[in-house]
Amino acid sequence: VNISILIVAVVIFLLVLHHNFLGLSDFLKRELSDSNPLGLQPIDFIPAVPQRLADERNDKEISVVIAASDERLGGAIAAMNSIYRHTRSNVVFHIVTLNDTVDHLRLWLSSTALKNLRYRILDFDPRVLEGKVQVDPQKADTLKPLTFARFYLPSLVPHAEKAIYVDDDVIVQDDILELYNTPLKPGHAAAFSDDCDSSTNKVAVRGAGNQYNYIGFLDYKKETIRKLAMKANTCSFNPGVFVANLTEWKLQNITKQLEKWMALNVVEELYSRTLAGSITTPPLLIVFYKQHSSIDPMWNVRHLGSSAGKRYSPQFVKAAKLLHWNGHFKPWGRTASYAEVWEKWYVPDPTGKFSLIRRHSEAYEAK
Repeated sequence: VNISILIVAVVIFLLVLHHNFLGLSDFLKRELSDSNPLGLQPIDFIPAVPQRLADERNDKEISVVIAASDERLGGAIAAMNSIYRHTRSNVVFHIVTLNDTVDHLRLWLSSTALKNLRYRILDFDPRVLEGKVQVDPQKADTLKPLTFARFYLPSLVPHAEKAIYVDDDVIVQDDILELYNTPLKPGHAAAFSDDCDSSTNKVAVRGAGNQYNYIGFLDYKKETIRKLAMKANTCSFNPGVFVANLTEWKLQNITKQLEKWMALNVVEELYSRTLAGSITTPPLLIVFYKQHSSIDPMWNVRHLGSSAGKRYSPQFVKAAKLLHWNGHFKPWGRTASYAEVWEKWYVPDPTGKFSLIRRHSEAYEAK
């Protein structure tokens, strides 16, 4: 009898052990599937909204992704501040940066008026771009790895169904919830602002004419481009502000598609020789050719940084829901149009580092 009891006890013990092992195995599988091989792991996260703010804000969580390089950190800070101050929604910022910027960013957020922001800091590993970006050895320092962060949205926001991506040179003047609610057509993984959405958005680019169509970004002399049968006069779009359906993005494996065209460009040089904009735009134009929805043009009023002059009236700038200083003239550096609008949302750097950069830039411009 004792032996029988002992055998039953051992069997029960083994069954419990086996069950626990299976549970641990499933847990590890989930952890491995959730972990990111690209080095996009969260470094810092403020998970809870203070109760007094939670009572005032809506429960709906809105994921906003923004890249924050050290030399442009003030831009990202101003953009996040303008978004936060104009919404009652529960916004969570997913801030993508490089490891050497983390301490500076964390201090700026924790010791200023932005200390109540909800955010995650993500370290971007530039090694993910190896073999996918053409690097000129003489101009290696001009490569900006963080500009490609938008290609990896599902890794940056793994548990969200939808996200907004914004560049660091924007100011939001309305509730970001409206942009988040942009309707996307079935099968579309993203919504952009088309460059032909109004005549005021057509920008003349030296050597390239009006760069608001596909021929301004892609080399149609290359057979690989011609085989795509994409019309050269197709309106391009601006990837500095967009809304992404991450479920659809993952289903279509958009990230892998983008990486494919990046790698092909390294071998075949598919981008236009007169390309004036960011090299992140061409692969997006290819992958989303006639397969994207549109956002309201007032949610990406751009080209404020294309020249020092004022291309828009004060009334139009005031009515814009999002201002975008794409171009060389940034509101924190060189003389830019409507820099005073940007400065309203700028939060001074507690270290003084960014202010010094601004002064040096202004001094350089004055020479």
